[in-house]
Amino acid sequence: MSSEAELAAFIQRHRHLLSREREAEVERTYLLLSNCPPKLLEQKGLALGGLGVSSINIGLGGKTLVELERPTAYHTTPIFPPHTFRPGDLARIEENVSSGTSKKPAKAKKPAAGDGKSARSVEGVVYKVTDTRIVVAVDASDSQSDDLDLPDRCRVVKLANSVTYDRMEKALDQLEKLVVPSATGGNPPAWPKMTKLVEVLMGTSEPTKPQPLKDVTFFDATLNDSQKEAIKFAIAAPEVACIHGPPGTGKTHTLIELIRQLTSVTPSNSKPLRLLVCGASNLSVDNIVERLVALPSASTGEKLKITRLGHPARVMAHEGVLDATLDAQAGRSDQAALAKDVKNEIEAAMSVLTGKGKGAKGKAPRGAERKKMWEEVKALRKEYRQREGGVVETVLAESQIVLATCHSAGSKQLYKHDFDVLIIDEATQALEAVCWIPIFKAKKLILAGDPMQLPPTILSVDSKKAKSKDKPNSTPKSSSKKPDPKQKEKKSAQTEDVLESPQPLSDDEASQSSESECSEDDKAVKSAKAPSNRPPAAAKVPSKRLRPPRSLETTLFDRLEKMYGPGIKRMLNVQYRMHAQIAEFPSKVMYAGKLTSHPSVAAHLLKDLSNAGVDNEEDEKEVLGTPVVFFDTAGCEYFERLEGDGDEGSRCNENEAEVVKRWVEKLIGASVLPSQIAVITPYQAQVTLLTSLLRPTYGAELEIGTVDGMQGREKEAVVISLVRSNETREVGFLKDKRRLNVAMTRARRHLCVVGDSSTVQHGGSFLKKWMKWLEDNADVRFGGLD
Repeated sequence: MSSEAELAAFIQRHRHLLSREREAEVERTYLLLSNCPPKLLEQKGLALGGLGVSSINIGLGGKTLVELERPTAYHTTPIFPPHTFRPGDLARIEENVSSGTSKKPAKAKKPAAGDGKSARSVEGVVYKVTDTRIVVAVDASDSQSDDLDLPDRCRVVKLANSVTYDRMEKALDQLEKLVVPSATGGNPPAWPKMTKLVEVLMGTSEPTKPQPLKDVTFFDATLNDSQKEAIKFAIAAPEVACIHGPPGTGKTHTLIELIRQLTSVTPSNSKPLRLLVCGASNLSVDNIVERLVALPSASTGEKLKITRLGHPARVMAHEGVLDATLDAQAGRSDQAALAKDVKNEIEAAMSVLTGKGKGAKGKAPRGAERKKMWEEVKALRKEYRQREGGVVETVLAESQIVLATCHSAGSKQLYKHDFDVLIIDEATQALEAVCWIPIFKAKKLILAGDPMQLPPTILSVDSKKAKSKDKPNSTPKSSSKKPDPKQKEKKSAQTEDVLESPQPLSDDEASQSSESECSEDDKAVKSAKAPSNRPPAAAKVPSKRLRPPRSLETTLFDRLEKMYGPGIKRMLNVQYRMHAQIAEFPSKVMYAGKLTSHPSVAAHLLKDLSNAGVDNEEDEKEVLGTPVVFFDTAGCEYFERLEGDGDEGSRCNENEAEVVKRWVEKLIGASVLPSQIAVITPYQAQVTLLTSLLRPTYGAELEIGTVDGMQGREKEAVVISLVRSNETREVGFLKDKRRLNVAMTRARRHLCVVGDSSTVQHGGSFLKKWMKWLEDNADVRFGGLD
């Protein structure tokens, strides 16, 4: 069991890693904002320029909602270019800068997220994003002045999000007070309370042995045996349970059934439980909300009472998500009418102040008149907050299921709310510290995810360097050496996908993963591969001692499995996405051969699609009848090229892109729809190149993006461009097996890989095995251009 010294060291190490991560994010923002011309910031997706204020409204908490659009006077189209703004991001509205570089902050001052602010700028949180509008929520208490005086032409700039770090650090402080008595002088805190769950998670107490379940009647008759076993395991576990969901195994489907079981009266559940459902990203939470609102009513005729907290990412795409939001429900409540009149008064006053009110003719009041109106707005806003607080509390108290991202669970609206069970989806993409924010609110924890896919996004220096740097007694041997070109390449590889703008269809929280984790991940893979059919005594006894994390990529899911062994989780082992041949390699190498294909997908091919078909029988077999194709460019000398300078460089391969283009043309020529195809690659420069080649012909329906943006998604046909081809046989972050696992498991019926085997096979044992498997099992074709 963990000692007090081990608990203190664990928390201190987390604090150190989080501090370093915060500094890395702030530094990235500082460097980009101070050194990049406005056009380059827009190209990187970190700014939207030439915007005008279309309206100002009042949202929950009395926040001012500033809605911005592209005026037709300055732009040929109102549609935004590709960008990285997502609901929940921290952003600044400032005066538009059309040329030159943005103002540099004072050199003597330590860079911070808010540096470089002008008098006519304001910071807030991105509340909503559509193709033509972006809404930023500004809290009056956070702005320098209550007077919101925005310029006629402005831009929105993405900033380092300090709010999430603040909440994570607060969660660590609370954890320390609970588990390290000496930190509080032996006096336990009033809140949060110590629970058996916290003791188990921190290794100070063994998990309670689950009681045998009575017969469980499942609402969904289509569940397979592994899904049923995972649900029964999660219901029976008194404190914590993990559900391991490999690609296509119906993890969300399983969670929906689990939620129904926990919120209903059944033989195994004597009373309906109150649930907090969190996710690592807004998209993962919205996905669960969509499934829940689509469920049929219970036998009593009542639907589940659910509330979506925070900033939904897809409110415009699904009416059910919008109806489930706290904003919508608060607006429909009986008490809302009392607050509505005050809100209307505030919005009317704000319209006048921005020169958009009735009869204002674009002129805002100035001087004493403006000051008087702002005093009135302040008084009205205070009254509105008081009235609205009661409405919000009533809505949340009546909700059986509250859904939010992990960090949104730390908002004031959920302060001291208690839940019976916490479910965290995409737990393997969430930092452990962010998971602790909602953990204090529940008595039981269920984690769902796949540790064999992409880990959390980490911006700070790679863990191997940090490991030697952080040891107090270590000698920095490399300080006198010349820079290692491989290290330079690695740093470049890590930076490129973080800095450059993703495609419009990339995920909200698109994760990046560094190649430096591969050696340690081998150990994690071996742990995950421990056969469950062997008796527990035959498996290696896990260490229940709490060890400080080596890097922030070690998630709570990973740590619990290492502490308590594979018995802490259940794996879903039937996949419903991929042709059996596409699934064969990842199943064998990443999932110890346990992943099987459901008969409904095991043999499906492109030729089985109703829209696909060709007249020539030979072409049908070559294009539509082959599940895995490998275009090997070995010997063609299709060498990669570095785009950009230094750490911001990214790699592309023009000849390889041409091979991809020709194969896409063949697929579409065989009547496969562009919307059924995805072209993915690990390198942003290759994304840009492929977009220029394919988008003019096939439009936005043909998805082109990075591997990271495809996690959690699928397409009928996927074409992967590996890019790397060089005489020194360097493969960059292709070494990250989790990134490639995501890439090769997105395809349903057809997977095409384009790459240079003579380079790629030298990137480690995983890549060597993959190239060998492709050679033996795929339809291998010469990658040369005729």
